[in-house]
Amino acid sequence: MKKNLINRINFKVISNYILLLLLNSILLTSCSSNDEKKMKVKEITAQEILNNPEYLAISYGGYRKNTRDIQPTIDELKEDLQVLSSIGIKILRTYNLQLDQAPNILKAITELKHANPKFEMYVMLGAWIDCENAWTENPDHTKENESANAIEIQKAINLANQYPEIIKIIAVGNEAMVNWAWSYYVEPSVILGWVNHLQDLKKQKKLPENLWITSSDNFAAWGGGEESYHTNDLNSLIKAVDYISMHTYAFHDTHYNSDFWNLEKEPKDQNYDLEIINQAMDSVHNYSIYQYNSVKNYLKKIGVDKQVHIGELGWSTKSNRNYGRNGSRAADEYKQAVFHDKIRKWTKKEKIACFYFSAFDESWKDFSNTNGSENHFGLFTVDGKAKYALWKNVDNGDFKGLTRNGNSITKTYNGNSEDLLNNVLTPSVKNQ
Repeated sequence: MKKNLINRINFKVISNYILLLLLNSILLTSCSSNDEKKMKVKEITAQEILNNPEYLAISYGGYRKNTRDIQPTIDELKEDLQVLSSIGIKILRTYNLQLDQAPNILKAITELKHANPKFEMYVMLGAWIDCENAWTENPDHTKENESANAIEIQKAINLANQYPEIIKIIAVGNEAMVNWAWSYYVEPSVILGWVNHLQDLKKQKKLPENLWITSSDNFAAWGGGEESYHTNDLNSLIKAVDYISMHTYAFHDTHYNSDFWNLEKEPKDQNYDLEIINQAMDSVHNYSIYQYNSVKNYLKKIGVDKQVHIGELGWSTKSNRNYGRNGSRAADEYKQAVFHDKIRKWTKKEKIACFYFSAFDESWKDFSNTNGSENHFGLFTVDGKAKYALWKNVDNGDFKGLTRNGNSITKTYNGNSEDLLNNVLTPSVKNQ
């Protein structure tokens, strides 16, 4: 009797134990399934980030010296990324893979994400494309530098597979088809070949299926300009990419194509007449939208319905040549701020991604001319001062505790708006 009771008790215990194991297994499976669902929810695609107004984009180079031989360290890159994140930047654009910067940016983002799982940053990875004999006196635009280009593309492939959670876009070439890029441009057929190669790898599951492929080029090279660009190869390329990444530079055209910029009559004050300057910046804004729409219209003409986003546009704040006092008088912090705010407002409203050029000033671009305009497109100076476009962010405390090169993020001109306006010039009169 006692033995039977013990057996019944043991059987009940074992049965309960088995039942608990089954319940636990079901719970674990359910949790695992929920975790997978959460992971899938967190996995964001290129289309989602490019169409989200809250995901601000920017072109980024972390170079602090007048040569790219001195690469920014991982810690310096992390310092910059945290500064950019504080103003809502979530997508970076890089340009080439010959140097360590782009891979190091990916490492820096990974380390920041490990330290803070809420940190969010994605990358449009650029692969540089050159013609044969690029950067010599005799570039051959009918051929490509196949060995160098193949190395760039393979590096992009390797990194896209290594960092699929960060790299969402690969751009094949930067202004690689526009004819004024005389030192290195190639024909659209070259870009098309590499784009098709990457698209084939996606089909073969040798690249992430949601990775978007594009080329980032001037609006004219995407069909928005002269008819000489309207070729069958361009049309095939437009159909092959996942979206169009176009550049528009009203700043440069204040010198090269200035009808929208120069004044009909003399202003009251040649140094600065803010009413006239603001009217000129309205023209700049409309000019940029016109170039954007010119690409959209060309796509419509050839029967392609595809997203168009802005891969580059920006405004320099200094120039001692074409855009300064003796030129178009375009370069200063006030005009940059007006342009930046107008463009951000428009692109947010239209849900257009805009890789504003650029994050920080980079003195290597025109190292022999300190005040050359190419050195001063940043929203921040090299030493980390916020230009006028971002003074409001300083006031809001967005940069509290953040630094660049050990310097706290403060305002240019020590925040003195009168000193800033003393460096603002009204555009020139047309007959001048």
